[in-house]
Amino acid sequence: MRSLRIRNYRLFFTGHSISVTGTWMQRVAQDWLVFEITDSPVAIGIALALQFGPILLLGIWGGVIADRVDRRTTLIVTQVIQLILALVLGVLAVASVIELWMVFLFALLLGLVTVVDQPVRQSFVANLVHRDSYANAQVLNSTAQNLGKFIGPAIAGAVIAWQDVGAAFLINALSFVAMLVALALMKRSELLPQPRLARGKGQAREGVVYVWRHPQLRIAMVLLVVVSVLGQNFRVVFPIIGAMFGGDAGAYGSLMAALGLGALVAALFTAARETATTGSLVVAAIGFGVLSTVLAGSPGLTFALVVTAGLGVTNFVFNTLVRTVMLLVSDAQMQGRVMALHGLVFLGSTPIGGLIIGWVCEQWGVRVGLLVGGVSVLLSAAGAIGMSRRASKVASGSPGRHVGADIAARPRNH
Repeated sequence: MRSLRIRNYRLFFTGHSISVTGTWMQRVAQDWLVFEITDSPVAIGIALALQFGPILLLGIWGGVIADRVDRRTTLIVTQVIQLILALVLGVLAVASVIELWMVFLFALLLGLVTVVDQPVRQSFVANLVHRDSYANAQVLNSTAQNLGKFIGPAIAGAVIAWQDVGAAFLINALSFVAMLVALALMKRSELLPQPRLARGKGQAREGVVYVWRHPQLRIAMVLLVVVSVLGQNFRVVFPIIGAMFGGDAGAYGSLMAALGLGALVAALFTAARETATTGSLVVAAIGFGVLSTVLAGSPGLTFALVVTAGLGVTNFVFNTLVRTVMLLVSDAQMQGRVMALHGLVFLGSTPIGGLIIGWVCEQWGVRVGLLVGGVSVLLSAAGAIGMSRRASKVASGSPGRHVGADIAARPRNH
């Protein structure tokens, strides 16, 4: 684990691991609170739309900010704001004065903060480790994220059953302190230099054009769009699956924990990865699509938990590979905008996907919703294979050579 040898990255990893656990606790608590108030998957989709909609609308400008500002200082500001939001929401819930419109309002405010926090946090890796450690750092970051996804929902389910949702919000507020302490303890002299983007016109559009014209980035983004919009709607479908099999908040938490457990298993086998290929990205997408389709036919909760753990493996591998490719092949002065576009799709597509799959589930049931996601991902993987082969032919200048699936994302020299 070469990245963990660096003091500043160790601090970041520790703080991020604790903070993200609290974040997943709040996500489960928010979803369950909305479902408890309304008994409607569409209402959950609306809450998701309010939380992630700002990223969809403003995400690329968050990337411009990430390329201009001091990332460590900006992260401190975003952590403080998120702490305050979680604290106030928790107090309102504990006082039993929480209403649906309040949950919607705080989801929107959190989304506005995330517009800046996401690209800054993702690109901050470039200030902590050198390019030859990007892949390892991204695996560790994904491990932290999925460790939180495994522990957070399990704790949230127990806390909600014991003390109700307000306690989960308050614990999340406390978790931000860990990240703030980590950022405060970092040595500025050991942070790698960051090329600052000077103010200018058209910088957001420049980032979009850059990604579209880069073959590897374009292939990664197409896959990411379909997986994110139609496949990764776990917070919409899992409460319904749990309820379908006679469960409560604990069943929902167990499904989310199984997803995280699968991710942790995947992390053990990918920790030493030093590069990424479009071929491995397609394979991960195919595995994700197949397991989503299998999950649609689950006969009971136990079977669903086992399949969900497998889904967690493919989900972890796919998301880690996407981030690694995008960060590795991007020029240093474009990293904030490239990672903002990743966040725009990965997080900003959530409101679209949440509403679509929520509506499908409400009309035809959760099994159909899962089938829509799984089949769509499989079709996108087939399309990505064709795009990858065409890109390889152009790069090699040889019409007969089909090596597109093996295009590697390697560090760029600057």
